[in-house]
Amino acid sequence: MAHKKRSLELDIEVDGEPYVWRVQRQPQWSSDAAGWRGMAIAVRHQDGQREAVLEFPPAPAPRRGTPLLQPAQIPPHVVAKAIASAIVAGWDPLSRGKTVAIVLDATGG
Repeated sequence: MAHKKRSLELDIEVDGEPYVWRVQRQPQWSSDAAGWRGMAIAVRHQDGQREAVLEFPPAPAPRRGTPLLQPAQIPPHVVAKAIASAIVAGWDPLSRGKTVAIVLDATGG
């Protein structure tokens, strides 16, 4: 029997609103994106349906054997700033529709 991948979601509050986020994509090599792609997190409002995928720029290539990035290693203030930046960029977390992809800088801005 196939095992389902367990998605670890974390809660965060931004401007008094509750959000849920998870690591969507680890930093990885991509042949179609001219090299390394950065980490991406998926965010949604706790009461909403519409997700935003917030993409960070690639960091230097990890060394072979480096463990995967864990959500607890991502500073909460970076996630909060990324969510606030996504809202400023036009993401309406309580609307309906397709997932929105937003590219951020390394600090979440």
